Parts: sequence; structure tokens; C-alpha cells
Amino acid sequence: MDASETVTVSLYERLGRQEGITRIVHDVMDAHLNNPVIAPRFQAATDLDHAKEMAVQFFCAGCGGPECYTGRDLVVAHRGMNISEQEYMAAMDDILGALEKNGVDPGTRGEVTAVLYALKGQVIRL
Repeated sequence: MDASETVTVSLYERLGRQEGITRIVHDVMDAHLNNPVIAPRFQAATDLDHAKEMAVQFFCAGCGGPECYTGRDLVVAHRGMNISEQEYMAAMDDILGALEKNGVDPGTRGEVTAVLYALKGQVIRL
């Protein structure tokens, strides 16, 4: 490889592959359970372990990993929940905090933020 070629490391790799993403998702869920804006939604969940598993699959598949996502699409999963913009932003804050806690660099955190904003319309006010 010469100096003009660059190696692109996937978002999946930068987040630590399945192991790193699993750690991040668990930290996110812990943060959600302690976030007063959204904690009631997560404390009422009937199967938090399944939600964690689906979140890991979703993030792995969405970040370029080989894992398959077997859950419902975002619109179907969030329909009827009427999630507010405030709740969505609280969830994003928790995700960004978990990324920072796990040593994810600022550029990668920014990339994740962009993805989260792109998904916003598939989650809020449904």
C-alpha cells in the first residue's frame, strides 16, 4: 500500500466488534434505567435481557458487522409508544455517555450521533 491509499476501519471495528458493542449496549441500558426522563419506560420492560440482545444485534448489523438483526423494524417496535423529542434526546445522551465511558473517540461518537439523528423519524411520535 502506498501513501495515497488509506485504510478505512468500519464503525463496527471502531466500536470494538460484537464484544465492544455488547459492553456499550449494557452500559446504555444501565444509564436508561437511571435516567429520570426515560427510566419508567425501561423499568416497565417485561424482558430487558431480550431488549439488550436486540439492541446488540441492531447495532452490530447497522455498523457493518456480520451479525443479523432478527428484531422488528424501528417503526413497528416504537409504534404506539409516542416517544417525545425530550425522551429521544435523553436516550441519545445515554448512548453518547456509554460510548465515551468505553473509550470511543470523538470522531466515532460524532458518526454515531449522525446515525441516531437519521433514525429519529423512525422512533419519535409514533
